[in-house]
Amino acid sequence: MNVWIAIALTAAGCYLVKLVGLLVPAGALERPLVQRLAALLPVALLAALTAQQTFGAGSTVLLDARAAGLAAAAVALVLRAPFLVVVGAAVAVTAGVRALGW
Repeated sequence: MNVWIAIALTAAGCYLVKLVGLLVPAGALERPLVQRLAALLPVALLAALTAQQTFGAGSTVLLDARAAGLAAAAVALVLRAPFLVVVGAAVAVTAGVRALGW
């Protein structure tokens, strides 16, 4: 029963956030600071999610094959590789490190 209460509260919360977004005046959304934050916020959230999923395991920080794959992706990005090459490099390095047993 508690799960359904949590689902209902989450759905109501999402609806209220969407409603508040619709009620914000257009002039407030056209400010340069708001536009800059709106452009940078998704990147920051994705970076935080990536870091948490790569280096976090409960309440500990660990380095494993995922960190090596992320480093390979970072190198590919610095070299301005296409997106599929970046993903492929990360997958290949992560699989290689795991195959070596690290």
